[in-house]
Amino acid sequence: MADAAVASQRPEKGRFVVLVKKNAVLVIAFLAAVISAFLVPPDGEYLGYFDVKTLCCLFGTLAVVCALKNIHFFSILASRIIQLTGNSRIAALTLIYITFIGSMLIANDMALITFLPLGYYVFSVAGRKDEVATVFILQNIAANLGGMLTPFGNPQNLYLYQRFNIPTGEFMGIMLWPFLIAVALITVCCLLVPRHSLRVSPKKDEILPAGRTAVYIALFALTIFMVFRLLPPWLVLVIVVGALLIMDRRALRQVDYGLLLTFVCFFIFSGNMGRVPVIREFFSGLLEKNALLTAALSCQVISNVPSAILLSQFTENYAPLLVGVNIGGAGTLIASLASLITFREFSAHYRECTRLYLVRFTLLNFGFLIILALCCSLIM
Repeated sequence: MADAAVASQRPEKGRFVVLVKKNAVLVIAFLAAVISAFLVPPDGEYLGYFDVKTLCCLFGTLAVVCALKNIHFFSILASRIIQLTGNSRIAALTLIYITFIGSMLIANDMALITFLPLGYYVFSVAGRKDEVATVFILQNIAANLGGMLTPFGNPQNLYLYQRFNIPTGEFMGIMLWPFLIAVALITVCCLLVPRHSLRVSPKKDEILPAGRTAVYIALFALTIFMVFRLLPPWLVLVIVVGALLIMDRRALRQVDYGLLLTFVCFFIFSGNMGRVPVIREFFSGLLEKNALLTAALSCQVISNVPSAILLSQFTENYAPLLVGVNIGGAGTLIASLASLITFREFSAHYRECTRLYLVRFTLLNFGFLIILALCCSLIM
């Protein structure tokens, strides 16, 4: 009887271990939030931690992307791209620049959620799974750095843009040189992708259903309007959920709710860290010495959005702060919440290759961070 009980517990233990490994980032975020709650006990200010708009955009976009996946939108589009580009290097460059430009228009998180599946399909369908990690990492860097040119490209930009009431022309002038340097670096890094022909035989039976495709693209457009505050979040969510309940309930079940919970946990952790006096005093002293470097380094520990919120309390010199929290999105995995999206997407497809991914991610991201920090320090 005892042996049977032990045997019955082993499968449960095994499932628990698999569940933890599958949601490692969520577990870390949850533990970080719990530990920070001991430093700052829960109170009314916790409600101000959460970026509800970001969470609404995430849910809405994830749901629509799932629906598009279910009609094979990305696989069909990937086949067309492969046929047009002809080789892997041009395909990678196209995907990375699509992500780069997309981050300027629909924010970095949304660009990754939208275009990472396309990057996966292009190289996995073509039988080049070994190159997915490099393409994903470059798409991630492109999303983090491409969004820095516009006030709405990154969440920290929108916050600082409003916090200091920065004129739009001045904002773009401050970020122009970092943006151009990032463009040059990303273009050069595309050479890391080996050049070889991509050949995929088009499947005649792969035809997009016109009605569903039109509806899903319209729903995606609504989520973009929500990002630009042209429509209220509650209205867009009601429309998206209502439409998918009728047309594709499976898409709602497929939404990555673990990712949403990860964001919630990091909001709690970041908000609490900003209220710890020792941390606030520490950063206040560093800002007086070098605001750009302080901002970039703080992103490596508490991410770029909370860094922008925290550090803006102690300086009126917003130019180096703005540059720092943008280039600081490169670096560690938690330097930008957008990086978590990329990591989760990759690990969902290639869980056994996450160590290789993290090594490449670290080398490329810190390479970008060091070069950008040195160049921007000289320019400013």
